[in-house]
Amino acid sequence: MTLSLHIHGAAGTVTGSCHRLVTPRGTLLVDCGMFQGPKSLRALNYRAFPFAASEIAAVLLTHAHIDHSGLFPKLTLAGFQGRAFATEATRDLLRWLLPDAGAIQEYDVARLNRRNARRAEPEIVPIYTRADAEASLSFIEAQPYDRWFEPLPGVRARLRNAGHILGSAFIEIEVDAAPRSLRLLFSGDVGPLGKTLQPDPARPGHADVALVESTYGSRSRMPMSEANRRAVLGRELEVALAAGGNVVVPVFAVERTQEILEDIAELKRSGKLQGAQVFLDSPLAGRTTEVFRTHRSLLSRSEDGHAFSGGEFRLSETVDQSRAIGRIRAGAIILAGSGMCDAGRVKHHLKDNLWREDSTVLFVGYQAPGTLGALIRGGAAQVRIHGEEIGVRARIRSIDSYTGHADREELVAWCRPMMDELGSLLLVHGEPEGIAGLSDALASAGVERTRIIAPTLDEKFVFVHRDGRWLAMPEGGAAPRLSPETANARRDWHNDYAQMLLDIRGALQA
Repeated sequence: MTLSLHIHGAAGTVTGSCHRLVTPRGTLLVDCGMFQGPKSLRALNYRAFPFAASEIAAVLLTHAHIDHSGLFPKLTLAGFQGRAFATEATRDLLRWLLPDAGAIQEYDVARLNRRNARRAEPEIVPIYTRADAEASLSFIEAQPYDRWFEPLPGVRARLRNAGHILGSAFIEIEVDAAPRSLRLLFSGDVGPLGKTLQPDPARPGHADVALVESTYGSRSRMPMSEANRRAVLGRELEVALAAGGNVVVPVFAVERTQEILEDIAELKRSGKLQGAQVFLDSPLAGRTTEVFRTHRSLLSRSEDGHAFSGGEFRLSETVDQSRAIGRIRAGAIILAGSGMCDAGRVKHHLKDNLWREDSTVLFVGYQAPGTLGALIRGGAAQVRIHGEEIGVRARIRSIDSYTGHADREELVAWCRPMMDELGSLLLVHGEPEGIAGLSDALASAGVERTRIIAPTLDEKFVFVHRDGRWLAMPEGGAAPRLSPETANARRDWHNDYAQMLLDIRGALQA
């Protein structure tokens, strides 16, 4: 059997990470993530996998974010019977994140089916349920950092700290082959230097072929100290509260929430934000915070009492508690998921506050093209939430200092130790401009252009040993489930349809 690699996600787009490695001793997946963004892209989550799940012998998960792990329960439902491997912290986070993803799907599908019933349209079913997700957790085994293990006979793997979120890893894989073994590297998501809670990412060693993320491959950030970052957040929140309304902060349940809570707590201890009510309207974030406490030894500041001080905020567990927040008209800082505004309780808080000129929406993370968050951040005058038209009159602000991704210079520096021996470098997990920017930077750093590849969705590569190097050579593969133009689009016909409805309503009112 020919050694081959198949790119089933995060190709020209940031989400849906899924890479299938076929070896003579079996087939494994690196990541099994959910697509996020425009509905045309998210529709892939409902379609069959482009491979037989029963043929996958092992799965290696880089970290717990849903765009890297969110379709794992679907894989087990489709017939996967092998073993999955992740760090212990990732496994513990997934005990909360995957069932929560299933519950969100059940809730959203139930709401859609009520609407479909009124329209005499067929029912839809969730990709998986909470119970399905809970059942999938039994397949996941924990592995420590920096220790080689065998997910398959003749295939060794090692998890290295990626510095992205708690438990995140880049994965080195070594496959027995002739004339010499093949060493692959899968970056997952690489964290920036100087992150508050995470140590700097470990440096990779030798690699023949590497898949490297390029989320911020076209961006250079000014270095910012922790104190300066906290000061920026404090100024944004003070100005927002002075406007007279509430502040809605869309957050991801893992890492971003914990960092912001800690900074708000420190601001309050220093005498700022006095009188502000801080709400964490995310039961999931509360539970994942407990995982952070359990794995404090992995954090970069585990010795100084980093406990995500519970006295500085109110955790909303129930739906009634969440609705009560919606009745507050001023002075509330509301952290709610999801971070891209496409699901969860944040959509209700946006409905309550977006139309108010005295309220503020503060973005602190990446917004995938086509998501509700991207539309709001991009300046939309109106958006549709739960089928309702909502005017955007609130102050829309964003800060980029809480990112969990390395920028262009940091990615180039991270890749430098493996540049000399690298045969092929595949740029994944990025939009076209991010891929192009990182490609240019890597070429300037000495990587030959011919060795830098931007895969497309479902593209197949075979490994060829030539002139002392292993190369990944494109070899077509199955027909892509989406064209590159659709997969990489910033918005799709669903976005255009929603905008058309808003335009028609405005024209009729006029």
